[in-house]
Amino acid sequence: MIIFRLTTFALLSILSTNINAQKSISEGTISYNLSSQSDNKSPQTDPLSGATNTIYLKGTLSRTDMVSALGKETTIFDAKTGTGVILKEYSGQKLMITLTKDNWVSQNKKFDGIVFTSTTETKTIANYNCKKVIGKLKDGSAITVFYAPELYVNNKEYNQTFKNLQGLPVEYEFQSGSLKFKYTLIEVDFGVISSSKFELPKTGYRVISYDENRKGRNEN
Repeated sequence: MIIFRLTTFALLSILSTNINAQKSISEGTISYNLSSQSDNKSPQTDPLSGATNTIYLKGTLSRTDMVSALGKETTIFDAKTGTGVILKEYSGQKLMITLTKDNWVSQNKKFDGIVFTSTTETKTIANYNCKKVIGKLKDGSAITVFYAPELYVNNKEYNQTFKNLQGLPVEYEFQSGSLKFKYTLIEVDFGVISSSKFELPKTGYRVISYDENRKGRNEN
């Protein structure tokens, strides 16, 4: 009986240690550096040199700011309602694209059913011990990810690409056309985020719907 109790206690201790080792992110800021590389053999300047991708999380709310020399693009999304907006600021023009729940699903359908396959490769990035996985999309494309199992984002809807990933993506890269894009974690800040971060601008933007934006792009 004593041995049984000791064994049970040991198992519970191990489980408790594993649970406590994984730190959940329900609120905070996740920042990445962003770079791109062309398949072209001729040397050229990285158009995304110095670009950053910053994610703000607060409960079911998420905001992603992608800032580069080309301009700024912000996505604000509420996982509770399934609705959001995309704010674009390029060449002095400011556009707000509204998304319904169905629009959000359509916007992210490319990542439906993404399957991550584990590898034996590991790497330390930004002081986190990371595991490498390969994500396969339905269209045959792939994304290489190093993730930190010790960090877990509570709001899995903030980025549909990593909805099924068992940890925080710390470094990831993928190919789009002739360009390869790479995101590398700068830091994770667990500080409180003001609710105003997720408020929509009242003025200054031309507002159009997701469907109107798609129609305009198809016509062009």
